Amino acid sequence: MSGFLSWSHYIEILKADNELERNFYIKECEKSKWSVRELQRQMKSMLFYRIAASKDKETVMALAMDGQQIMHPEDIIRDPYVLEFAGLPELSVYKEGDLQLKMQENMKSFLLELGRGFAFIKEQYRIPISGKNFHVDLVFYNCILKCYVLIDLKRGMVEHEDIGQMNLYLNYFKHEVCSVDDNLPIGIVLGANKDDLIMEYATEGITNQVFVAKYQLYLPRREEIQARLDKIMGE
Repeated sequence: MSGFLSWSHYIEILKADNELERNFYIKECEKSKWSVRELQRQMKSMLFYRIAASKDKETVMALAMDGQQIMHPEDIIRDPYVLEFAGLPELSVYKEGDLQLKMQENMKSFLLELGRGFAFIKEQYRIPISGKNFHVDLVFYNCILKCYVLIDLKRGMVEHEDIGQMNLYLNYFKHEVCSVDDNLPIGIVLGANKDDLIMEYATEGITNQVFVAKYQLYLPRREEIQARLDKIMGE
């Protein structure tokens, strides 16, 4: 038994469907020092399944035994991100500014969803270039990867020009913000939807670390994500 986890943690973890999921939450509780409430949120949002559904069978087994390993930029990416705490599903129409405001108001929940090692730096980070001002929606620093993480929020579909814009931001950070001890910055364009083929063409050839991911404003359906994992484990 872990020295960090309380009986309340174990009571929640025992509600998991299988041993793989239980092992994962034990390891992540130890590493991330989740409170019982934070553990409940991560289980409700099906964090294990969301991470595992994009892996192969061998990696899923390692995920269950060791928890999530953060060694490369792609290790911090989740697709989709679940932002149910924003409360925006109640609104029939919302703007990108609404979403950003909700992220700021619920920063603790957003940091929990982002994962281990994130520290919030600034919202609407100003980038002055040639007399023009550009703004990155949210800037974080990941203490494990030792790099800045820039996030741009898009209310609808991520477009190819959004990739070029993020590439601009990353180049500025490399030359004007990062110190000699920092690793290269990471950019995440986070939208309600994306076309994978267009994004593949848009990011091809870019040397900066640009990732595109979707967010959803509601908790995932267990049946759908469970089916994806069952398929992986059956292969």
